[in-house]
Order: sequence, then C-alpha cells, then structure tokens
Amino acid sequence: MPTPVSLREDPVPYALDPELAPWAAEVPSMPFDDVPRARALSAELSAGRPPRETSGLVDVRTLNVAGAEGVPEVPVRVYTPTGGDRIKAALVYLHGGGFCLGDLGSADGIGAMLAAETGAVVVCVGYRLAPENPFPDAIDDCWAVLDWLVGHAAELSVHPARIGVGGDSAGGGLAAAVSLFARDRGGPVPAFQYLGMPVLDDRLETASMRAFTDTPGLRRADAVAMWDNYLGAGARGGTDVSVYAAPARASDLSGLPPAYVSACEFDPLRDEALAYATRLLAAGVPTELHVYPGTFHASGIIQDAEISRQMVRDTVAAIRRGLREEARAAYSPGAC
Repeated sequence: MPTPVSLREDPVPYALDPELAPWAAEVPSMPFDDVPRARALSAELSAGRPPRETSGLVDVRTLNVAGAEGVPEVPVRVYTPTGGDRIKAALVYLHGGGFCLGDLGSADGIGAMLAAETGAVVVCVGYRLAPENPFPDAIDDCWAVLDWLVGHAAELSVHPARIGVGGDSAGGGLAAAVSLFARDRGGPVPAFQYLGMPVLDDRLETASMRAFTDTPGLRRADAVAMWDNYLGAGARGGTDVSVYAAPARASDLSGLPPAYVSACEFDPLRDEALAYATRLLAAGVPTELHVYPGTFHASGIIQDAEISRQMVRDTVAAIRRGLREEARAAYSPGAC
C-alpha cells in the first residue's frame, strides 16, 4: 500500500492493533471544515489504494435512476456476479465520506468485492453530497434507488423479498435512515441492514465522541464539521433534527429489518453504534454486533492487516446470512 500523505505530527497514543499501529500516524482525518481540501485528499488516497481482491467475476454497468420529483436523476452502478441464471439477492450499498465526500468511483472496489463474495447484486448509489445538497437530499436519493430496485427486480434477476441496504460510516447512517423511512411509510422494507461504523447521532454526547479528539481516521472536530455540513449551521444538537437525519434520535426501533452493526474500538462513532445495536435488540430486532479491538475509523483501508481481513470476512458472512431465503422468510413485517 503506498504511503498516504500525513496530516499528523504526534505519535498515536492508543493501543492499536500491531499491524495497524505503524500506519496510524500516516492516516489522515478528513478536514470536513474545508470540503474542497477534504475532497482533494480523499481523491489522492483513493488513487493510491490497491484494488480489493475478489473471488469471482462481476459484470458492471452504470445508469441513472429517476429521483424524487423535480430533482436530478441518481447515478447508480450495478455489480452482478457472473455465472448462473438463478434469482439473486441484492444489496443497495451507500458509500461513506461524511455526507460530503465520495462517489461511484470511490465505491467501485467495495461494490465489486461485495458482489463477488456474497453472490448478491450490489447497487452502489451516487447520492447528492453536502454541503451543496444538505439533508434530506441524500436520503431522498437513497430511498429512490431502493424503490427503483424493488420495482425493477425481475429485469435484474433479483428476488424482491431479498433486497437489503447497507453502508459504511455516513453510508451506514443513511442505511439506518432508509430502514426507518421504509418502515414508517409502509414499505418497501429492506430484508436486512448492514451498518458499518455508522454515523447516527448529531448530538455528539457519547463517551467515545468526547474522548477521541485526536484519533486517526476521524476526530471529534471532524464529526462536528460533518454534521454542520449535512444539517446546516446551527442545526446540530437542536430539537428539530429529523430521525431520518440522525437515526439515534428515533424513539421506536421496533419493526426494523435484522441488522449487522460493526464498530471500531478507537473511533468517536463507537458508542453510538453500540447504543443503536443495543436498542435494536431491546426492540426485538435480530441484531449482530461486532467491535474490533485495536482498530480506528476506516482502518480497513490498511487491507493487508489481519484485523481488516477479518472485518471483511465478517461483513460478507453477515450479508450472506441476512439475505438468504430462510432469513427473509423468518422476517416479514411488510412486503419488500
């Protein structure tokens, strides 16, 4: 892996995984208070990242999906595992990037890998980005794509009752929000939700959010700027923030799809992921939670570390389980 540009001057004082520790000081947190700079840095890091390994071939096509009335079409990239004519499961994948970074290109590697390893059709969403397009634009785009996929399942050789939604970081927060939105409007409800290191709570009051002010990958100050970009200045932490912007604010989590939630030990987002997973369980939602010791936000970019490989293996296995026919048959709050 090429050495990325360092934004850190001091040694990282956390008990990191031994394979991650040598890289931690070189992994920059994204300066979300300067979006153009953050986008340039993100593009530089993506360009130097090796392709993800896959075990099979995947057909890829890019197209546009009709968005909400009066808004632009939503670009999507569809990854279809090759071989066989059987009907497949599908996952709507929402990339990370603090609501203001990322695109179909940045999600290319994980989209192809998830399709090849899970055997599901993966639809990556190029949702609109903040601050140019603040909430609810991104969630509107993600919902439009889920609705489109259900309506076009037959032509994509997808079973309409085996469609999940998932994402990492801000994408994980959007996946949680789409699941809430689908439940509240009566469908189509995803069969499964994958929430990787999810961004869920604009109030920034958890112990991990208060403690981890200088962690690699994401700092508390970055989270503050990220939410201000997404919600607009002055809205963060207020009384009027929608549950579809910050799913942790939802008072009722019952009736949501089964979930897989992952968190990194030294991530400001850690405790909001733990709290959300615990509340899902308390609400009767089948939920699997993994916390990875010695990791930090987005430490998975260090792909050769065994803990990073384990995170990928666990994610792939969880998506396979969550989208299998028997799992969907056991979960039926509404038609997908």
